[in-house]
Amino acid sequence: MSAGFRLLALFILSVAFAQKKQVTNEWFVFNPVSDPAHSIIDISSWLDKPAGKHGFVSVGGKDFVFEDGTPVKFWGVNIGSNKAFVDNEEAARWARFMSMYGINAVRFHKFTWEATDGIRSTIITADKWDKFDFFCRQLRDRGIYYGWSHIYGHRLLPADSSRVLAYSEITQTKFPWSHLNGTSSSIVNFAEDLQDLNIELTVNMLNHINPQTGLKYANDPALSFIELQNEDNIFWSAIEETLKQTPTYRSLLCRKFSVWLHKKYNTQAKLREAWLNKGLSPGETLQKKNIYPHPNHGIFSYEYEQAVKNKKKVPQHILDRAEFLYEEQVKFYTRFIKAIRATGYKGVIVGSCWQAGSGITHFYNLHSDYLAGVIDRHNYFGGGTGHSLRPGKFDNRAMLMQPGSGLLSTGFQQVFDRPFQLSEWMSLVPNEWVAESAPIVAAYGMGLQGWDASFSFAMDHSHYTPTIQSGHGVYNVTSPTHLGVYPALATMIYRGDIKEGPNFVNRNIQMKDLKNGSLLWNERTSQQYDIKSFETDFPLASLAVGPVTLSFDKPGAVNRGNYEPYIDKRLGKILSNTGELTWYYSDRACFTINTGGTKALVGFPSKESYEFNDLSIQTNNHFAVVFVSSMEKDKPLAASKTWLITTIARARNTGMKFNADTTELIEVGNSPIQLEAVDVTVSFRKQEYPVVYVLDHSGHRTGETLTVANGSVRLNGNLTKAIYYEIKFP
Repeated sequence: MSAGFRLLALFILSVAFAQKKQVTNEWFVFNPVSDPAHSIIDISSWLDKPAGKHGFVSVGGKDFVFEDGTPVKFWGVNIGSNKAFVDNEEAARWARFMSMYGINAVRFHKFTWEATDGIRSTIITADKWDKFDFFCRQLRDRGIYYGWSHIYGHRLLPADSSRVLAYSEITQTKFPWSHLNGTSSSIVNFAEDLQDLNIELTVNMLNHINPQTGLKYANDPALSFIELQNEDNIFWSAIEETLKQTPTYRSLLCRKFSVWLHKKYNTQAKLREAWLNKGLSPGETLQKKNIYPHPNHGIFSYEYEQAVKNKKKVPQHILDRAEFLYEEQVKFYTRFIKAIRATGYKGVIVGSCWQAGSGITHFYNLHSDYLAGVIDRHNYFGGGTGHSLRPGKFDNRAMLMQPGSGLLSTGFQQVFDRPFQLSEWMSLVPNEWVAESAPIVAAYGMGLQGWDASFSFAMDHSHYTPTIQSGHGVYNVTSPTHLGVYPALATMIYRGDIKEGPNFVNRNIQMKDLKNGSLLWNERTSQQYDIKSFETDFPLASLAVGPVTLSFDKPGAVNRGNYEPYIDKRLGKILSNTGELTWYYSDRACFTINTGGTKALVGFPSKESYEFNDLSIQTNNHFAVVFVSSMEKDKPLAASKTWLITTIARARNTGMKFNADTTELIEVGNSPIQLEAVDVTVSFRKQEYPVVYVLDHSGHRTGETLTVANGSVRLNGNLTKAIYYEIKFP
């Protein structure tokens, strides 16, 4: 192990560092009173409209590319449930609002639950179609693509009773998460009768003609992806609880597994010999076809981790069970995809977005998604008071404290030759450093790592929310510490400011190794509800250097990464292998962006002055997000006449109260939102001096200008109460 490799263990800073009290800056009311239209932050003109003009989105190796060869990245949001069926006026307002903040894609999520007549589960009602069709047309016209994450456990209805093996068993199932009660979630992965319902619903939707466009959805190139199922796979731990409540389907699964074992071993004696007389419960035999495969990733993860710890072989009965379950999931995805393609749909397909524990099942599940098409995952960070914001203990760490941690660590599941998208993510309030999250995903994920799509979760409103929580509680896109940075991030992404780095780490998985349990390295996934973390033989900070991927059956693609050139121990920083991003550690925790079109400082900068080739940035804030952006599509800052400076720190509800070390929320507070002022000095390298306009919270000029003296301007939010500034050069 190299010295640089060992140094990565030093990057975890004290949580107390992020909890130092801010004593210098004031707080002011967030007041986006005007419409952003035609202001400097209105970047609707940057969207390539109408959506679909370049043909269908396709998988071009590791990237998304349109049929005409045009590459694309999606910077999107989730709109869930009945929000997909808002009235026409609201739909138009929503599409307009999203376009102004640079959102070019929507993931419509679990929107079929309430869309049927309550009798037939595979037919969406005409009134719902009318609203959905209009919404899609509004999005399409504004250059916003839409994808379907329409199935999150299929809810069975009376018309399905004659079509499935055990209707009453399924409709009475109870999950730890009540919204999945009465659905086919988890058991659909092996039960063909339930799969038929998912497939029929999807095919019916694709064959529906949108009168607003004249196209059936199968022929609509603005439909960017179809997800087969949300947050589900055959290894999901909830499946065992479901099978206890659905004995008919448990018997079906046992029969399938027993037939599979009989084909492999032929006799009970040979099965016992191969399994070393382990893994069979009393009375389980091939003849009775009642051998249970234990489809729970917790069991597989434990056996795998014990084998790694003790340097022993994974038990054969575990390997057989995992391989069988993987094959069942692949069969499901294969027949589902075949039906979708038969409608004529040529766009992107996602298998699912859910992890499956550690080691063998993790990689089997990832490979089934790989075979389906795009790799898609979810992750969240921080918070801890529940889905709704309420008093209690919470996680107030910052991701910046450990390079590569949190949301960015999801990238350990990126596959070498497939696009990667993060289709649900959010840094959750009351975590105070949520403003770090979107810049990390945009710069290190969409930029350096080469991710292809991001859909933050969730957008419930066509406007900012009056408090930092929303209708989805702690999952809130329309908060100033999140959406407020989008104009700067979207321009950076669409202009391609940050280059994707050359591959830094690649681990190769050979499928034969999964079958015999002989993986070359250890990888472990930990999960606490929606929040996942990853531990591997490669340090998290690899993600701060360059793209980290894995491949399947490509042994020549192995790359273990050379860390030495990218770690400056004297200055305490990690340099990306593109030279554009720098992540600082030790006495500070922040990163900088230094590209032609964007300069930025994000995090806890420790009052240092950060030098860029066009300017320098220095702030007195303990924590701040500062972006300097060229607002001309084809010009870097050095040639641009118009710059936007975005300054964001913390946000709180009025009356919000914490304990002394900000690890417990005492009072939630109410509207309006209070923003912490950012005090930052920007010094220019250009010879000519600009005019600096103070903008309101919707990006319009307030009439106030600031003085540039000796090539510098102080943007003192304590006085201006601003988060945006326009820099206009002569």
